[in-house]
Amino acid sequence: MRGTTTLLEQAISYAERSVLDVTPARLPRATPCRGWNLDMLLLHASESLAALYDATVTGHVALIPATPDREPAADPTRTFRYRAGRLLAAWATADRSRQVLGIGDLSLPAIAIEYAGAIEIAVHGWDISEACGQNRPIPDALAAGLLAIAPLLIPESGRDPLFGPPVTATAKAGPGDRLVAYLGRTPHVIDSAAPPEMIADSYPPKPGG
Repeated sequence: MRGTTTLLEQAISYAERSVLDVTPARLPRATPCRGWNLDMLLLHASESLAALYDATVTGHVALIPATPDREPAADPTRTFRYRAGRLLAAWATADRSRQVLGIGDLSLPAIAIEYAGAIEIAVHGWDISEACGQNRPIPDALAAGLLAIAPLLIPESGRDPLFGPPVTATAKAGPGDRLVAYLGRTPHVIDSAAPPEMIADSYPPKPGG
């Protein structure tokens, strides 16, 4: 029996709390992802959860999903919560001895996929919180763990178009602020009353950002 939760599980738990703040009226709001409103970001995050589920269950991730992640009229928060719960259930019983996962025609260490997924879900949880005007920081323990591995997966140079260049964090910044700054975001950049067209230039709208 595992005594501690993994970074991926912590990231999903944090993102699920952020999604609780989403309302239909907030879906058109700007996010820290350039060109994406909150509805678009939720769809992308749900697709990421689906890809991580496939990796957990089958050991392989298709580069192009076979079917859309949701119907156009579906509730994006319900889709996210369903896929998050499904991934957590699969992760709890997953075979952790698998060393390699297939992505398209490539093979990568399974641990790298887990860590990349944790970074992806955690930072999008922060993006969602910012768009909702809640400014909920990534928990210190989770952020510190992700900060330790982020430079190995996302170097400071050559990260375009998935992430923007790192932002300089203040000396008093906590682990959560330092993590989002490293990933090209300015902590609390989104004004909760800002109209949808006021979008922060954090990174282009590409999967994985």
